[in-house]
Amino acid sequence: MCGVAGVLAGPRAEPAGLDELKRMIAMIGHRGPDGYGFYRDGRIGLAHARLSIVGLAGGFQPIHNEERTLWITFNGEIFNHVELRRDLEARGHRFYTRTDTEVIVHAFEEYGPAAWAKLNGQFAIGLWDAVKRELWLVRDRLGILPLFYARSGDHLAFASEAKALFGGGRIEPRFDAARLAQVFTHWSVAPQGSVFAGVQSVPPATAIRIDADLRLHEARYWEPDMAGDPALSRITLDEAADRLEEKLLDAIRLRLRADVPVGVYISGGLDSSVIAALARKLDTTQMHSFGVRFADNAFDETPQQRLVAGHVGTEHHDILCTAEDIQAALPDVIWHGESPLVRTAPAPLFLLSRLVRDSGIRVVLSGEGADEWLAGYDIFKEDKVRRFWARQPHSTARPKLLSRIHPYAATSGQKDSPLWQAFWKRGMTETDDPFYAHRIRWQNTAWTQRLLAPDVRSAANTQAFDEVVAAHLPAGWSRWSPLARTQWTEIAAFMSPYLLTSQGDRVAMANSIEVRYPFLDPEVDDLCAALPDRVKMLGLRDKLALRRVASRLLPAEIFHRPKRPYRAPMTTALFGAQAPAYVRDLLSEESLNRYGLVDAAGVAALAAKAHRTDGRMAGEREEMALVGVLTLQMLARNVLDELPGRASTLRTRLDAAPIHILEEHLDSAAAA
Repeated sequence: MCGVAGVLAGPRAEPAGLDELKRMIAMIGHRGPDGYGFYRDGRIGLAHARLSIVGLAGGFQPIHNEERTLWITFNGEIFNHVELRRDLEARGHRFYTRTDTEVIVHAFEEYGPAAWAKLNGQFAIGLWDAVKRELWLVRDRLGILPLFYARSGDHLAFASEAKALFGGGRIEPRFDAARLAQVFTHWSVAPQGSVFAGVQSVPPATAIRIDADLRLHEARYWEPDMAGDPALSRITLDEAADRLEEKLLDAIRLRLRADVPVGVYISGGLDSSVIAALARKLDTTQMHSFGVRFADNAFDETPQQRLVAGHVGTEHHDILCTAEDIQAALPDVIWHGESPLVRTAPAPLFLLSRLVRDSGIRVVLSGEGADEWLAGYDIFKEDKVRRFWARQPHSTARPKLLSRIHPYAATSGQKDSPLWQAFWKRGMTETDDPFYAHRIRWQNTAWTQRLLAPDVRSAANTQAFDEVVAAHLPAGWSRWSPLARTQWTEIAAFMSPYLLTSQGDRVAMANSIEVRYPFLDPEVDDLCAALPDRVKMLGLRDKLALRRVASRLLPAEIFHRPKRPYRAPMTTALFGAQAPAYVRDLLSEESLNRYGLVDAAGVAALAAKAHRTDGRMAGEREEMALVGVLTLQMLARNVLDELPGRASTLRTRLDAAPIHILEEHLDSAAAA
């Protein structure tokens, strides 16, 4: 993983100066602490911060083709680079490095835009064609890695993180009210945007070509087909498990390719445990594993983590996360994440990635993606029950099935409560709604918008999240099964814009750690999409094929274990007697009025209640609202007040770091 940045000048504009490029890349030096590289000509300026994983010697970027007409700044890993390189060499291409980055350049040279679909990896690409004077911005199939861009007059700037755009000086940090409101409903902005005005995100599976006149041409190079493969319609559960295990082994084998040691995350749940067990089948040398423990037993999974680590034979490391740890980490999480949060869950993962770094490991495998592709979340079960209930809306027995998904409702007697049933009954008969399963949750979370300022709330529907997602639904989506439609919505609207971002790339790269996801391998995902629903979820039993794989590898306590969502303490860690000074400061009347983004009176009342109860709130949405407001205030202070000082400090650090490539072809490019 690395950090990328660049500026493309229009045909009559001055090219970006070297100092501007240095200011940009300095802002994201945490993504690549091993050195910086630059390329400039009469139209483009490219910058790169390197984290050395593959091709440690001679792999500094930007990298070029033989004729030096194609230049690339690249963030990520191409896991099938060995196979692609072999094919390209057979076609006459000559390489000057051993890196996966150079493979992309030659693949584009050979195949043109068709190259993107051949890449098995996680990537964000900026590729400059000096002959055609075209810039390509390309992102991996599922948006594992970030890539932003913004227009400023006759220039277009791009970077791995928005702070690099601001650091260059061309783009002014301003908030987009409609997108802020999206966060307070959907946990993130829609995949095409950011919380900042004018700052766009390259969507997953998309290549954007910016031509010589700075016109943008956007095209998707991949779409899922989750209609199911008729050839697999009669597959047995054991056969499905065999195929899944085979694909996972291949995916892990590719992701163990590195010139540095590779570790593994172990949460104690099914998904990471399967990855750890399969990785040990392929690598019998010393392997390090990492997990988060919680001082609050309500969130802790220490026994399961240690059981798995002992069973598969890893050298296990863990951190004990306390309320004080969450308090200390949250400001860094917001600086790196560049978005408000309605959960504190990213903070322990930030601390975990720091543990990985301090242990001397740079790459870890993670189990993310299994719940989405193999139907492991409660939302899939809720959808099934509500559709069943919708056939007889007046039934009093059918809604009680929800207590099998949420057992606390049965033990508390809540399953018979009119309020409980009314909650789940909202929109229940609107089964043609493309977001049928998600709508009820989005409506519930939208309660948090009441703490936003009136003008921010009023912008909520001017750029509706669900409209953006609906406009990019894959062809044939309407013919998929209800389960498949709900799965893709979860992938497109939650996994890509939130899970892989706030709980993935941002907290890992803050500590220069690369996370790899075997469940997000294209071959694994294509298999999961092709499998019939019944080997993923049958009745209310989830992830059947994966559990069958796990039964061959892990103790019964793990492969029978119900899904336990990863969560972390929220307001109990941040409010009350133990509250850190920054909470009272950021939620003071002066600070609330300074940024004008929230309803100061409403925030003050809810915060006072939280302080009185030591953060024990009546409901989770109140907790989410307070965490959202607090982190929004943090972000506002970061980008509106503190950014110039931080930029100056980071720019000074860059001057002391090694610069391995500095090529300038201003005269020749200008002449072209």
